[in-house]
Amino acid sequence: MFHRVLDPADPRWKSCDPDYTLPVDLFIRSLEFFRRHYNVVAMEDVLAARRGLKGLPPRPLLITFDDGWADNADFALPQLHRQGLPALMFVVADAVGARQPFYQERIFSAWRRGTLRVSTLREELRALGADVGAPANEEEAALRRLIGAVEELEPQVRANLLERVAGCLDDELRHMVDSNDLRRLLDHGIGLGLHGRTHTPMTRALDLDDELSGARTTLAKRLEPEILAGETMSFPHGAHDANIARRAREAGYELVFTSVPALNPVRPTVGWLLGRTGFEAETIRDAKGRFRPDWLALYLFRKPRLSLAPDYSSSSADVR
Repeated sequence: MFHRVLDPADPRWKSCDPDYTLPVDLFIRSLEFFRRHYNVVAMEDVLAARRGLKGLPPRPLLITFDDGWADNADFALPQLHRQGLPALMFVVADAVGARQPFYQERIFSAWRRGTLRVSTLREELRALGADVGAPANEEEAALRRLIGAVEELEPQVRANLLERVAGCLDDELRHMVDSNDLRRLLDHGIGLGLHGRTHTPMTRALDLDDELSGARTTLAKRLEPEILAGETMSFPHGAHDANIARRAREAGYELVFTSVPALNPVRPTVGWLLGRTGFEAETIRDAKGRFRPDWLALYLFRKPRLSLAPDYSSSSADVR
């Protein structure tokens, strides 16, 4: 599971969230590692295996991206194409064609650019009656705690907060995919799935049907019908429970992806509810900035084998 892939020379690099961003050189090395140790499969391969039409090869791996970042088309796609590898992108329906990213990323970006201080955000939250605890320093950990407090606000209260600080948040860059990006991705072997309509954690959604089925409808209205691939989805922020997973399946998604870091049994068939493993740059890069394939191997190979849904059996064959 990836989110953003950026070249440090790109202007978006200076203000991105490093927890969700991989520099392009480490992405390239990761792809080389995948090619050496796995058989990289496409979304269509996993769907066919799920439907019992064909089995997956030994050591199958599916590369996925969450959210619908424009840099996936700018930087990840050329590297995938160069190495002949397919992938799957989960897009937030409302974010397609948007210039600015989700509010969490806008707040983090403003802090990195120096246009929004932690103390300012804290005072704005206090003015709205939020419990923000003791005065915070200007460090990243304090900012992330306050972003968590913003996430806990009622939607209208949060909208009021974001309007009050709106002048600090816009970096005037384009961050999210548009329809042209999606067409380019599809033309080069990248499958498309959905990641909710608004990126709201589904455990907090006021209208779960809107986040599930509504995501399909919203994207279909914005794009040519043939662009939409509605068989797969992943949960925003990884947030779900058993009922939400069941509702997603009832909404018609054949494959539902979590953020549970697990190896998925694939024989005798692929389950409908799947785990995924993501990693940050510091997981695979040492203090001198060198790529460490041994670290990546240990990180991926040692994940537990888990059957996340009750309708498929465990096996020694896994998809990561």
